Amino acid sequence: MASHTAPDSLTAAEWMALEDETQLATYNKWPIPLVRAAGTMVEDVEGNTYLDLYGGHCVAFLGHNHPAVVAAIKEQADELLFYSNAVYAPVRARASRRLARLAPESMNNVFFINSGAEANEVALKIARKATGRSNVVAVEGDFHGRTMGSLSTTWAHKYREGYEGAFGPVTFAPFQDAEKAASIIRAERPAAVIVEPIQSMGGMRTAPPAYFEALKAACLETEAMLIFDEVQTGVGRTGKFTYAQTIGVIPHMITMAKSLGGGVPVAALLIDDEVAATVGYGEQGTTFGGGMLAMAAVDATLRVVEEENLSERALGIWDALVEGCEARDLCYQGAGCLMGIHFGRPVAPIIAGLRDRKILTGGSADPQIMRLMPPAYVTQGELDRFFEALDEVLDELKETQA
Repeated sequence: MASHTAPDSLTAAEWMALEDETQLATYNKWPIPLVRAAGTMVEDVEGNTYLDLYGGHCVAFLGHNHPAVVAAIKEQADELLFYSNAVYAPVRARASRRLARLAPESMNNVFFINSGAEANEVALKIARKATGRSNVVAVEGDFHGRTMGSLSTTWAHKYREGYEGAFGPVTFAPFQDAEKAASIIRAERPAAVIVEPIQSMGGMRTAPPAYFEALKAACLETEAMLIFDEVQTGVGRTGKFTYAQTIGVIPHMITMAKSLGGGVPVAALLIDDEVAATVGYGEQGTTFGGGMLAMAAVDATLRVVEEENLSERALGIWDALVEGCEARDLCYQGAGCLMGIHFGRPVAPIIAGLRDRKILTGGSADPQIMRLMPPAYVTQGELDRFFEALDEVLDELKETQA
């Protein structure tokens, strides 16, 4: 029988065992029970600190527990924890106005939700209703979430297996092949085309702007709606507030989450004026989306991103990472604070070796690519520490395999 109490004196192993007693066995977790964090560092129950270049699945762009976000949440909690969208709320008005101002110029309409998967589902719902079509074109290698609607547009077989019978009609187009992707869109005439402009789970794979220009041209020709899934690329990680602005290709809708709340669960759908005009009262809804605590976190996060020019910081971090990779003849891809490093060998032992040296990084769908999603406040010294530890791990692995 599961225990109902847990003393603070438990070891890391005991805390992990306690959690495993009641948690559904679906995550392959790192063996580190975390209890606190600040900036680029996280700390476990035994006082070990780790440099976090993974950010909890690309969430901690502002680092952990940014003082402005923490203060905003505390202040809001003292005033009003929650009320639904049945009422107006000044904190929601502030967050929505700030988000719309930072978004691409034509996107003056915001819908707040709880997660990136939900944001993608709402975007697909809007496109299907507005066009009167049900079919969708997604892109090979993309990840859009695991709820049933978003899962239908997620590429990896391991996530889709066993659920295919519940999916709507979805056709997958190739990533990076503009001509073939555009021809599929013209042939399918879908309600929507949904794409990750940087395939994060795919190892930070990118495509040239011409690819996205071709997708948009084909969508305009077929009156389909182009949706950019910027759940990971958005909120300043790539040099502009959205990757759409970085590459100069503006879709009909943009979804974002991850970094949006500075660590608080929240997502948003940005919608251009023409598409927003097709949405009527009662067609979309959410109880907790746009809740007061989340809105306080969003407003504080966006204020920091803007006032501290974190997009520019992201570009500087990219340059520093590139320099370290090129000095070691490592192949890399991505943009800003999103980098995939290709080692030409399985990266699981490298990631584990770095974790043993108190540095957190992530894997990807490609077993040979390691992902880095550092906060905008990571220092040159911390990046030097990462590369020095990487050198040690690679040397150690070379010796064990000799």
